[in-house]
Amino acid sequence: MRGLLCSPLLMLLLFLQPWATQLQFAGPRCRTGPLDLVFVIDSSRSVRPFEFETMRQFLVGLLRGLDVGPNATRVGVIQYSSQVQSVFPLGAFSRREDMERAIRALVPLAQGTMTGLAIQYAMNVAFSVAEGARPPEARVPRVAVIVTDGRPQDRVAEVAAQARARGIEIYAVGVQRADVGSLRAMASPPLDEHVFLVESFDLIQEFGLQFQGRLCAIDLCVQRTHGCEHHCISSPGSYFCRCRAGFVLQQDQVVDHCSFGNHSCQHECVSTFGGPQCYCREGHDLLPDGRSCQARDLCNGVDHGCEFQCVSEGLSYRCLCPEGQQLQADGKSCNRCREGHVDLVLLVDGSKSVRPQNFELVKRFVNQIVDFLDVSPEGTRVGLVQFSSRVRTEFPLGRYGTAAEVKQAVLAVEYMERGTMTGLALRHMVEHSFSEAQGARPRALNVPRVGLVFTDGRSQDDISVWAARAKEEGIVMYAVGVGKAVEEELRQIASEPAELHVSYSPDFGTMTHLLDNLRGSICPEEGIGAGTELQSPCECENLVEFQGRTLGALEKLTQNLAQLTARLENLENQLATQK
Repeated sequence: MRGLLCSPLLMLLLFLQPWATQLQFAGPRCRTGPLDLVFVIDSSRSVRPFEFETMRQFLVGLLRGLDVGPNATRVGVIQYSSQVQSVFPLGAFSRREDMERAIRALVPLAQGTMTGLAIQYAMNVAFSVAEGARPPEARVPRVAVIVTDGRPQDRVAEVAAQARARGIEIYAVGVQRADVGSLRAMASPPLDEHVFLVESFDLIQEFGLQFQGRLCAIDLCVQRTHGCEHHCISSPGSYFCRCRAGFVLQQDQVVDHCSFGNHSCQHECVSTFGGPQCYCREGHDLLPDGRSCQARDLCNGVDHGCEFQCVSEGLSYRCLCPEGQQLQADGKSCNRCREGHVDLVLLVDGSKSVRPQNFELVKRFVNQIVDFLDVSPEGTRVGLVQFSSRVRTEFPLGRYGTAAEVKQAVLAVEYMERGTMTGLALRHMVEHSFSEAQGARPRALNVPRVGLVFTDGRSQDDISVWAARAKEEGIVMYAVGVGKAVEEELRQIASEPAELHVSYSPDFGTMTHLLDNLRGSICPEEGIGAGTELQSPCECENLVEFQGRTLGALEKLTQNLAQLTARLENLENQLATQK
């Protein structure tokens, strides 16, 4: 009699069967109860056409095993590369056939791999009630399945943590060249149940079966691949073997293939039911040949957070800064705007032409600006205004005192859509955003006031009057244009010289190159406002300093007065002599 060990490796081996078998699975479809399920699909240029077709078939096959409906499982699909595209939202279809039709019509984007941006879009847009997700009070589980074949070109750990904190359960599926460290940074705990790595797109059905097993009460015993000699007992997503009365379940014997000496493993060999399996020591990764090991480049395997450059050093890594800049106490960031202080108001275009996925890119760009600012009540204060056909203050200058608070508030901003009333936004900034009631510091303190306008198109109202008024009020204006932004308007908004105050990028995916120019202009230590120091006149040391300066000035005046008196007396004596 035989029994089977219930190990992850054995479960993987059990699921090695053609996907067509799953499509012909006999029995009822998965009954999960209400569920909001969003697939986040990598369609970067590294996914070859035939691989994308395999992923397409994988999605279709998985859909056929789900109980899809308005009151059961709602499904949404988004694809991403350097941008994010909604294939269909959660509320779009209630019939499986309509979903399959949309998936079969899917055209890959074939650009970069901005996985963090895709997670942010899923969190803020795809799982919103407006897109068809059920409200939080309904307590319907929200599940995101991320399928990727490469290394993210942006940071994923922070935004994935925010998504998990909002109640989104994340499964991370890596195919072929996928980075394990990034998968672990994205997935929900426990990681051994939410991280899947398969060798090729052809084997992605392994994840499909296991994922269905976790969502549904699939009877794996019915598939007759269990190998139990007597009885197979199903459990959610798994099974175990049981013997008839009078028999005892045995632990099947594993042949020690490693002892034969011909396994060729560079580091360690472990015997399994399927033969020898090679493993690498800590700090090393197994190469595609399945035998050789290579020292792990931690800079590529973790979300290191280095602002400029990461350097691997054995089992650790360290961050470097550009020449002339120093590494800060956090060991990751380089020196920021530490001298001087600025009141900075950002005017962000939220018109319909921007589109939701690009608006998420804009928010990330704004947060990259915040990263190089010394945000504090005494340092740099930041306010954000969004405009379309109307103007909305997202948060004023005086609301947040740390960069982390500002960045969190930026990520929470909701896209307005509609028109492009840039002139109205400039008026709002001049009349309200830089008022003391909104948190701007009094003019007597000489804190520089900076306005940064971000837009992607022509304004639908006149900007000339309030653009000029802003500069008359002493506000240093910067204009950042993307795509169809009009150069004439950007120059009209910006302060002189335009070469230092106007920036342009042809598309949203490449605008990060503007950061260096903005840093050199906005940062007080590298541009305006250098040396500005705010001190309270009521502090004791300032009073003593003031007293000393005053006494010194009075003494000098006394000396000058004495010299003047002496000269007058001398003149009087000369006049008396002449008489």
